[in-house]
Amino acid sequence: MKYDELNHFSHPQHKLRFEYSELPFKCDGCREVGIGSRFKCSLCDFDLHTHCSAAAAAIPLPHPFYPKCVFYFLPRPPGDSPRYCNACNRDIAGFVYHCRMCGFDLHPCCAALPHVLHADGDLRLLLRRLASAPCHRCGRKGRSWSYRSECRKYELHVACVMEILVDSWREIYYGGGGEGKKMRVSDIRVPSIRGAEISHHRSGKGKGKVKRCCELAAMAVQFVISAVLGDPTAVIAGVVSSFLFR
Repeated sequence: MKYDELNHFSHPQHKLRFEYSELPFKCDGCREVGIGSRFKCSLCDFDLHTHCSAAAAAIPLPHPFYPKCVFYFLPRPPGDSPRYCNACNRDIAGFVYHCRMCGFDLHPCCAALPHVLHADGDLRLLLRRLASAPCHRCGRKGRSWSYRSECRKYELHVACVMEILVDSWREIYYGGGGEGKKMRVSDIRVPSIRGAEISHHRSGKGKGKVKRCCELAAMAVQFVISAVLGDPTAVIAGVVSSFLFR
């Protein structure tokens, strides 16, 4: 088998091939949105996030946020009751890491979120189980896991990032001049980011410092989106993050 091909239990009919595309897709594993890297069956239009393609039932997954839990991969949520991801607060509709003892659930992509993002020399983002400051998008604290900068000026819920991805997926998919016509991410003009909406600095501290604050906030959002996507591609994260500031 070639290194860029994959035999996967969820699609035994054909091999999946790794590809990178700026077209949005819906993962047939976890049923969440994706853009960028994926494993795809071109014959069946079947797609998997790279994290979903690597999920394995036989390997227990620990997580530092839940030291008493052991998560096991399941191809579908257990039981008949609705379930939600403890990281992003979205419904579980497909692939899931589930702790039988505690009943906690994690999407494969959420389970793989890095705990530290090195966004810039001036900025590091830390994954936290609970937000300690108002989120830049929704203005609330407790909602889901969040990324917070070490300087404590930037906080963004993982749940809000997922909402941004869903909103951007719809606009990219349906914004190409007719329903069902997809657009490539690079074809979309990135709107300018209005710094007043994301800056925590007072205007009296100088335009240069406010501008730098806005740049760091925008960078923080892009890195969080890249982490959630499992894809560090700057153009995708930049376009998707633009939906946050409209």
